[in-house]
Amino acid sequence: MPRVLNGEGRSHLHRRPPHHRNLLLLRRPPQPLHHFRTPPPLNGTTIVRFHQVSWLLLGDHLSSFSFGLLVYILNSGFFHSAFSIFETHGESKGCGKKGFSGRSSGWTQAVKRVMNGGSMRRFQERLLGLNRTGFSSSTSDIWLLGVCYKISQEGSSSDPASSDGEAAFVEDFSSRILLTYRKGFDAIGNSKYTSDVNWGCMLRSSQMLFAQALIVHRLERCWRKSSHKPLDKEYMEILHLFGDSEAAAFSVHNLLQAGNGYELAAGSWVGPYAMCRTWESLVRSERGATGLKHQPFPMAVYVVSGDEDGERGGAPVVCVEDASKRCSEFSKGRANWTPILLLVPLVLGLDKVNPRYIPSLGTTFTFPQSLGILGGRPGASTYIVGVQDEEAFYLDPHEVQPVVDVKGDNLEADTSSYHCNMLRHVPLDSIDSSLAIGFYCRDKDDFDDFCDRASKLADQSKGAPLFTVTQARKISKATGNYEMLGDGGWIQQDGSSDLISGNDAEDCTQEDDWQFL
Repeated sequence: MPRVLNGEGRSHLHRRPPHHRNLLLLRRPPQPLHHFRTPPPLNGTTIVRFHQVSWLLLGDHLSSFSFGLLVYILNSGFFHSAFSIFETHGESKGCGKKGFSGRSSGWTQAVKRVMNGGSMRRFQERLLGLNRTGFSSSTSDIWLLGVCYKISQEGSSSDPASSDGEAAFVEDFSSRILLTYRKGFDAIGNSKYTSDVNWGCMLRSSQMLFAQALIVHRLERCWRKSSHKPLDKEYMEILHLFGDSEAAAFSVHNLLQAGNGYELAAGSWVGPYAMCRTWESLVRSERGATGLKHQPFPMAVYVVSGDEDGERGGAPVVCVEDASKRCSEFSKGRANWTPILLLVPLVLGLDKVNPRYIPSLGTTFTFPQSLGILGGRPGASTYIVGVQDEEAFYLDPHEVQPVVDVKGDNLEADTSSYHCNMLRHVPLDSIDSSLAIGFYCRDKDDFDDFCDRASKLADQSKGAPLFTVTQARKISKATGNYEMLGDGGWIQQDGSSDLISGNDAEDCTQEDDWQFL
């Protein structure tokens, strides 16, 4: 019987119970308080007092239990969740307590500014020790999305790629598009959510990966953000696609609507597998609405499925024929091959990444086709863009910023909130085992090069490949002898007209979903 997983790819059968003496073991973030039917009777003064108590715990008599409690409180998003209660109920009508909002809103807003501020964020990072900033003492090469940077203490080299490698790396890193929590946008659908704080990190991480795919496709991998204006028109058009309104093709609003079939909803967490499938659905719907010539995402999307024989635990298989069919569907039969984005959702362990996979994960960043990894700390998704030894550099969406209305034709706009020059890195063996890897192939030659590199990586994996490559997908014995049609349906190879719908065929041959949630 397949295991049931929660939203972050965790099996309920294998989740470690919390220990009362070590709250740092609490891996799964609690449900936001606004999910409960009846909110607890808190007010602004209660929150301030609670906040003051938590600071008092840092005094000279800090016990191990109170330290663990403070760490858990700061990392759980309790305060943000409580504030969402105040905002929701402060806007309620007919409650007979109009004076409540006036008395507590001042305290609430003040504490919100503290909790959302950079000083509190830096305090949390230092206290929790979950990530590091800046460069490490290592002089090993850094790989950033397929580009190698030589780090040398001497700093003297005739090789342009080695000259001032740190500065070149920072320029490249800070040119990647950063998409973070935003507040103050129009309500999502019929909900009251005007912010994605505390629940939208996976959506934001995935937006960053897709934005990088568009940057490489339209501006080439060598593109760097200019410090002078006017800005690149293509760059501004890409930013506009990820705005925070229904008018923006790849907004949080539209992602949630496209992900209804995968239980995406405002205020809920989502895992990498559902996120990949959601993007597949959104890109397909945008293609149908805009036509071939004006597609906002001008490439096919291929979510790599599981073992070709349906064997449980098998590595995902990149099937050349499947990729070709995605390209044909994208071009509506007008081309044999088109640009293609490959997404490989994985679960590489029960609680953390199995050490056997670490070398292969790092090697994927050496691929010229690399788009990085959707992953990060358990319960806190980030966009991992590079590696040095076994340290992963990432862009963090957990910064709360006001909504910005970026117009595609405004080449003088301030886009500083879409970039970050602070280097954050975390050990690869500490990231969440539920993740997804992205690759962009511009043409068939580029795809063939990717397949060659992936096959060599699988051969060198010592029996633990991330994924494998095959020319043609074998049909599971349980499904009989069927052949796939261009529209996603199946037909028996004996020539009979017994057709199976695409959904039924998927039920027969699709991998066990629990492997990739």
